[in-house]
Amino acid sequence: MKALATCLFSALVPFLAMAHEGHGETGGYTIIHYFTEPIHMFATAALIAFAAFGFFRWLRKEKNKDA
Repeated sequence: MKALATCLFSALVPFLAMAHEGHGETGGYTIIHYFTEPIHMFATAALIAFAAFGFFRWLRKEKNKDA
C-alpha cells in the first residue's frame, strides 16, 4: 500500500506543482480555478478517488478486526 501511495503521489506532484499563469475562464489564483479548470480537476478527482479507496479499505479492515 505504501508503494502504491508513493507511486501515485510521485505521479501527481508534477501536475500539482506546475506553475502557470491563469488560464481558462477563471482567475489563476482563486479556489474556483482549481475546481473548474480541467488540468486541476483531474488531479482533484484522482486525489478524491485515492482518499475514498483508502477510507473504504480502512473501514473494511476495521470491520474484519471486530469480527
